[in-house]
Amino acid sequence: MTIAPKLRHYLEALELDYELMEHSPTKSAMQNAMVCDIPPERVAKAVLLDTLDDYRLAVLPSDCRIELSELRSLLGEKPRLADEDEIAFIFDDCAVGAIPPLGFSYGIRMIVDDRLEHQPDIYFEAGDHQLLVHMDQAEFARMTGTARHCHFSQPWNMG
Repeated sequence: MTIAPKLRHYLEALELDYELMEHSPTKSAMQNAMVCDIPPERVAKAVLLDTLDDYRLAVLPSDCRIELSELRSLLGEKPRLADEDEIAFIFDDCAVGAIPPLGFSYGIRMIVDDRLEHQPDIYFEAGDHQLLVHMDQAEFARMTGTARHCHFSQPWNMG
């Protein structure tokens, strides 16, 4: 269990205050929430999108799904979900499915869902399937401050 080197470098460069939380292996952000007994809206997940001109990293709560039609309106183009090979190539120091919500370390522009701004603290993948990064909202806001922030998700239980 180790934090992804590019993530660690970024967190240290910004002098962000965070803690690491070990957990049993999981396969998704929602499983992280369940295993660690964390409200799922506090666990941020990252989804790599491919647009016509570049990749974007969408960051949203683990209990939500991306509304691609919203993103199409916001971005002015239709994004598609990147495949596992693309994810593995870009996030080369992370396990597939365990990418952190920090595109800047990987040369990827970010878009952060507004729903995360209402949480007192945030948890997210550290690059493997057994370690979470935990930080308060102020630190998460500092970490994602230059990203575009808008609304593009819906809770899974909604139609």
